Amino acid sequence: MAISLRKARTIIRKALEKGREMELKPLSAAVLDAGGHVIAFEREDGAAPGRFAIAHGKAYGSVMLGMAGTAQMQRAEAQAYFMAAVNGVYGGQVVPVPGGVLLRDRKGAVIGAVGVTGDTSDNDAIAAMAGIEAAGLVGEI
Repeated sequence: MAISLRKARTIIRKALEKGREMELKPLSAAVLDAGGHVIAFEREDGAAPGRFAIAHGKAYGSVMLGMAGTAQMQRAEAQAYFMAAVNGVYGGQVVPVPGGVLLRDRKGAVIGAVGVTGDTSDNDAIAAMAGIEAAGLVGEI
């Protein structure tokens, strides 16, 4: 199963709506396919211009490692040298914190990832999950 542009746009739209509902800081959201390629990205008015790299890094680490942001953060805390090595392998593109949400199909196969940034990492993850659920997909925080 691949993530369509339509589904990616739904994820982003609903994640940003959740952010407004929760009165979060301006968010940015990226949706990547299973190969780590960007399908869609949006940055809300007022969000810092560097947020693309962070949203991408959260999603990229998730899809490339097959491990959601929360698990990556736990691994970084337990084995900082491993995550430093991973970041070296991936050119410094991995941001191992919540807000990177792995997307799986109903059988458990990785089909992509979502990265949301702008507020606290935990709030970013909540917004991401709202978008993912609205698109009828399965997310792993």
